[in-house]
Amino acid sequence: MSAATRDRLAALAAERGTTIRSLVEELAEGRPTPAEYEERAAQARAELASVLGAAPSAEAEAKARRLRERLGDSQDSAVA
Repeated sequence: MSAATRDRLAALAAERGTTIRSLVEELAEGRPTPAEYEERAAQARAELASVLGAAPSAEAEAKARRLRERLGDSQDSAVA
């Protein structure tokens, strides 16, 4: 890790009243892996199918994914 990155992490941790270690752990625990995302998607499909009688189409899922990505982009911009 570069010194600049370490310094930035230290500043972020200090602002939150925590340690770099805790900050990194929080990040790792808060970001699902691709496999976890897929597992959640499968669970959501199953729940929707049980409630609605049908799972969303591939087109509807793609549309929702694009919306989520746009919202994520706008949230990232708001944080920066």
